Amino acid sequence: MDSLSKSFNPNKRLKEEFVSNLSGSSMLEIAALSTIVPLLFVLRHSVNRFRYKAGSGFARTLTKKADDALVGSKSLGNYMAALTVDFLFIVLPMLLFLTVLAEWTFMSIVFLMVLVFSIAAKRAIASSSYPETSLSLRTIISSYRVAVMVVTCLCILAVDFRIYPRRYAKTETYGTSLMDLGVGSFILANSLVSRQARKVSSVNLKSAIRSTSPLLLLGFGRLLFTNTVDYQLHTGEYGVHWNFFFTLAAVSILTSVINVPPQYSGILGLAILIGYQSWLISGLNVYLISDERGTDIVSKNKEGIFSILGYWAMYLVGIQLGYYLFFGNHSSSRMRSNKWARIRVFFLSLIFWFITVVLDRHVERVSRRMCNMAYVTLVLAQNFQVLAILMLSDFISGSKISALEEAIDRNLLGTFLLANVLTGLVNLYVDTLFATSLSALLILLVYAYVLSIIVGIADFYSVRLKFW
Repeated sequence: MDSLSKSFNPNKRLKEEFVSNLSGSSMLEIAALSTIVPLLFVLRHSVNRFRYKAGSGFARTLTKKADDALVGSKSLGNYMAALTVDFLFIVLPMLLFLTVLAEWTFMSIVFLMVLVFSIAAKRAIASSSYPETSLSLRTIISSYRVAVMVVTCLCILAVDFRIYPRRYAKTETYGTSLMDLGVGSFILANSLVSRQARKVSSVNLKSAIRSTSPLLLLGFGRLLFTNTVDYQLHTGEYGVHWNFFFTLAAVSILTSVINVPPQYSGILGLAILIGYQSWLISGLNVYLISDERGTDIVSKNKEGIFSILGYWAMYLVGIQLGYYLFFGNHSSSRMRSNKWARIRVFFLSLIFWFITVVLDRHVERVSRRMCNMAYVTLVLAQNFQVLAILMLSDFISGSKISALEEAIDRNLLGTFLLANVLTGLVNLYVDTLFATSLSALLILLVYAYVLSIIVGIADFYSVRLKFW
């Protein structure tokens, strides 16, 4: 059985070394990438009038009714065409910026900003002729969650190819990188619109365990798969047996067991974070970054188990911020105004960036591996930056969310699971380490397009994967 598993992945050791001992990139580059991604979404929102019209191909002129041509059509072909256009506007350029255009990041920001502001100015002049509404706050938050998911899905496969810059891959101990932000962004995105943030009925322990049981099953399923086919595993990320799904389940259960009102959850989160950071700098950090492991389950999974404190604190802070920014004393069906939230999201992003720099220089460097305080504030800063830029769509009259965004938003978990399955299949059947740049780019393009189309078709036929 051991020889059979090794035959599935003969280059396991080389692949593990390929993603090990990395130090990441600068915070400035992280901020730059966090500008490009939402700008691509804003650009698509602003030109989403180019929709596929049944029987007449792509619309050549801007008309107010052109946007709704696809919506009113029940043709799968038309819908696929719209998904393809969305892919070309959002996913394709994002993939290029993460690979072959990685050295042109800062110049690309200037180009995209000029393009977006030019469209906004032109639309503002013309808006008097046909006044149109912009995206709602709820829609913008959906776009933000989709942006996090799209970047995550692209990176989890791209990182296995040499075409993907090593500085974007996860750091070994300390440092900042794009992929380090994945798990933190996922947890924060969920906390901002969680049941607790919306002040919906509280969940007891029994309900929490029942709702998180699928995550536990996914965690054990991933563990079984990686061991069966001898899939590459970087133990410095979570440990020997731990994985992302176990962290999600643990955070959900802890939040349900210690249930506090949303307006006070951030205080509890901050207290946990301060206590955990004090523990880290008192010697826990040395233990967590060392390669030595005992025979007990805690020692083997020390990174995943201890980092729960940081992720739980982040989730609690996210609950209070989500309640404050988006819901307040309103019901879950009524959110605050765009202008009210936009100003506060922008300033919170600046504040968290400042705090991150101070913590990184004077307390402890950013570490995703430990989920320390500097990492938590970095995730908050970067995510609020993305959200603030997405809110620029509010300034462009007539902006509309794309069909691909709607499909992914309705099936976030399904999208993530499908991306993981496709990534595993590619790694088992393709020698990613030795693929040429052209081959790697083609494989990534096919992977991204197949993922987009399958998720879109699932949405077209109202297929949902949701457990809670």
